[in-house]
Amino acid sequence: MKTKILLRKLANRFPKRYAKMNHDYVGLMCGKLPEEVHKIFLCLDCDWEVFPEIEKAKPDLVLTHHPFIYGTKSFVFKRYPSKKALSEKLESLNIPVYSMHTNFDTGCGGMNDALAEALGLEDIKIVEANIMMRGGRLKKPMEVKEFAEYAKKTLGVDYALLTAYGKPVVESAAIIGGAGSGNFIIAKDAGYDIFISGDVPHHVRRDIVDSKYNYLDVPHEVEKIFMPTMKKLLLELDSDLEIVTVDHEKMPKVIC
Repeated sequence: MKTKILLRKLANRFPKRYAKMNHDYVGLMCGKLPEEVHKIFLCLDCDWEVFPEIEKAKPDLVLTHHPFIYGTKSFVFKRYPSKKALSEKLESLNIPVYSMHTNFDTGCGGMNDALAEALGLEDIKIVEANIMMRGGRLKKPMEVKEFAEYAKKTLGVDYALLTAYGKPVVESAAIIGGAGSGNFIIAKDAGYDIFISGDVPHHVRRDIVDSKYNYLDVPHEVEKIFMPTMKKLLLELDSDLEIVTVDHEKMPKVIC
């Protein structure tokens, strides 16, 4: 498939303007795009740990969720020499890296729609105050701890941290994958009984407690749903594409 056509079709669904709203870095990270793409390598992050798999696969394009270079190249390469070395290695192999981050999180059928569907939510809606957020109704009311255990299982993560100061029984939930904890007040104001996101800092957790609300903190790696979701989308665009997906990131061990 012509690379420009493929990226244009993805851009129609996940426009870069969504990323600009979040001061995000998306698009071509390093290398030169080929005229045609036949094999695409999908991963959450491009780093040295996954590089042997990339080198083995010899893809025409590496497509990541998290930006390979977050910021200006001069700043990132000066601060992280290993990233500069990896960029140079990939370019020497003619393997470009392209990233779709908050534009994929926000767009229809992207990250947060996939997470909401994985939770089995019904009547899923975009939350107007933050168009990245998705909210919906549970199929049946659940005690908040029961729901937390259910969410951990359905989202495929090893652990979750529950802050339960809101309704003891929840009937609705909102979610933003990754680091969206500060948006809990939007979910609360929109009438959702619990908000799910990740990377909650201490002061935000105290604000959740003071607001008498429910919050479930899940690992950032919940975004691994990017790989099967993007693979499905790509094959809908061109069923002849060869898609290699690698989930190489391990969650931290919980020491109790």
